[in-house]
Parts: sequence; structure tokens; C-alpha cells
Amino acid sequence: MADRLPAPGPSFLREQEVRIGERVLRAGMGRPSTLPDAWYLYVLWVADDDGVVSFSDVAPAAGPPPDPPLTRLGPALSGALSGLIREEDGRLAIRLTPVAPPADATRPWRAPLAVRAALGLEPMRAATMRPNDLATTVLSAFRHAVEGLHRR
Repeated sequence: MADRLPAPGPSFLREQEVRIGERVLRAGMGRPSTLPDAWYLYVLWVADDDGVVSFSDVAPAAGPPPDPPLTRLGPALSGALSGLIREEDGRLAIRLTPVAPPADATRPWRAPLAVRAALGLEPMRAATMRPNDLATTVLSAFRHAVEGLHRR
């Protein structure tokens, strides 16, 4: 698998700018899906004009840390969505998986920055938001979490 993927197509919402140093990238998302048990499914990505960038493109300037990027992105995303994600058995209901795994498992930052996010949202809180507002909140939280990868 290559470090990059072609652009997945138009974003469901207007793309948001992701600032990594002097570089400006774009965060986008596919059309969200809702499951009957109040789980929401999203595909989120960060791209430039050449397609989906690699996690290594947003790594700290000193270089990628040894742990996989999702171990840093997950807590940052759940923190940004604090109060919106419900708890199940004492754990936050959030699951992130890469759209495409890295070609070399020992170099996890050399993978496309595209993730599948399954979010178990607080039903009453989600019910008070329009679908586009909910999707915008998730995309904004993702953008902030990705920008945080570069600063850590």
C-alpha cells in the first residue's frame, strides 16, 4: 500500500483548512451513516492537491513518534468531542481504524491519513443537533486532532 491515496472525491461538507506549519491541507469527510444503536460512521481524511496525505506529513517536525498515529489521534478526537460521545462499560464509544494500513507495520506513520470513525453518541445530545451540525462538529474535531499531531 502506498503512503498516499487518490482524493476520495468531494467531501460531504465543505472541506476545512488544516494548518501544519506553513502548509495548508484540507480535511474532508464522506457522507455519514447512522446505525440503529446510535452509532455514527464517518470516513475522514486530510488531502492536498495530489490526494490524501500521509500521517507522516502531519507528524511533529522532530519526526514521527514510535507509537502509531491513531493512538494519539483517538484521544485527541474523543477529547474534542467531549460530552458528545457516550460511555459504554466505562469506556468512550469511539473506534478508529485506518482506511488503508501502512505497507510496513513497523512504520505506522507511513500510511494515508484517512480513517473510519465509529462514534457512539449520546442519543439525547445528538437528537438536539441537526445532521449537518453534527457532521460539522465531528469534522472540526478531526481537524483539530490532526493539527495536534504536529504539535506533540
